[in-house]
Amino acid sequence: MVSVEEAEQIILAQTIDFGAESVPFEQALGRVLAEEIRADRDLPPFNRVTMDGIAINYQSLTDGINTFKIKGTQAAGDDPIQLSVLDECIEIMTGAALPDTADTIIRYEDVELRAGLATLTTDEIKQGQNIHYKGRDKKQGDLVAEPGCTVDATLIGFLASVGKSQVLVRKLPKVVILSSGDELVEVSDTPTPYQIRRSNNYTIKALLYIYGIGADMLHLPDHQETINTELKACLDNYDIILLSGGVSMGKFDFIPNELKKLGVAQLFHKVQQRPGKPFWFGKNEQNTLVFAFPGNPVATFMCMHRYFIPWLLKNINATEKTTEYAILDNDYRFQLPLTCFLQVRLYYNGNCQLMAKPIEGNGSGDFANLIDTDAFLEMPIQEADFKSGEVFKVWRFSV
Repeated sequence: MVSVEEAEQIILAQTIDFGAESVPFEQALGRVLAEEIRADRDLPPFNRVTMDGIAINYQSLTDGINTFKIKGTQAAGDDPIQLSVLDECIEIMTGAALPDTADTIIRYEDVELRAGLATLTTDEIKQGQNIHYKGRDKKQGDLVAEPGCTVDATLIGFLASVGKSQVLVRKLPKVVILSSGDELVEVSDTPTPYQIRRSNNYTIKALLYIYGIGADMLHLPDHQETINTELKACLDNYDIILLSGGVSMGKFDFIPNELKKLGVAQLFHKVQQRPGKPFWFGKNEQNTLVFAFPGNPVATFMCMHRYFIPWLLKNINATEKTTEYAILDNDYRFQLPLTCFLQVRLYYNGNCQLMAKPIEGNGSGDFANLIDTDAFLEMPIQEADFKSGEVFKVWRFSV
């Protein structure tokens, strides 16, 4: 049996370069960028009007002019209309390009329009107001996003604005999720009094979807020959196998032995933690990794957040997430010689400190309790009595 820290080190030591691939930019949401993104031209690319109103040359105000002849109307996208004399103005719309002969925009609310004339109704005018100047945001060639950042909605918009129709992102591993056990039936089935519907596989699949992975799913019955056949096929066709169940000490927990027969080396089995103690981890010579989690829902869920997701982010070169800590808001006692992953609800106190309120469930099978919580608080093995005000590492699973 290994400690949580040892399990983490062993897992993170398994590095796989999945490479990169080019995808249409609108399909890159949630993916990890694998190239630099630079501005292809100044942003904005011209002096851009930011208010509907009139465009004037500020020199006219210093000459005492406050009524202007309207020369024309310019919409966004139109060629600029140039002023010929100081007492002229142009009606101009938001997003339009500022004419070279104008340098100030006065909003409609501050002028009176009548009979082709625009008369100012305010003296509070500053030269250059209501203009977003060319290159103010970014200059052509400026770096906007670096490899390792996650593509979000704002970056999608920027990719569109610079004409980046294809973008290079990190490839994702090919993943299969395996559930096991004859007591499990499909979601659409009506279980007998002693059966339950499969749910862990759907939880894992939903979690992977957040990171852009569309995993396949397969169910293994409690039958050694079938398990061996299906595992062999998965080892030949996937980069990662995520197993839920069949790794404890029961008479029908065949999976560790069948993995061994198929050449998967055990890197550890059992971790000093609750939940998730029976966690099994290994790999074969082709570097297919097997994360075999206990079948209890909370254990599977915790192990995914504590071990698999950090491994995934490291191996797709994602920007490392900042380690978070929270303050325990109540005394808590845990006497077993195991690292405790306590379910908590997070909140901020009046001093803007992140607090963790224990929300105890009824063991690692009580997945309903997860709905009322936000995170796991990692409480070290060396202690038994945890005091209010102590600070511990926190693993969020809800935002």
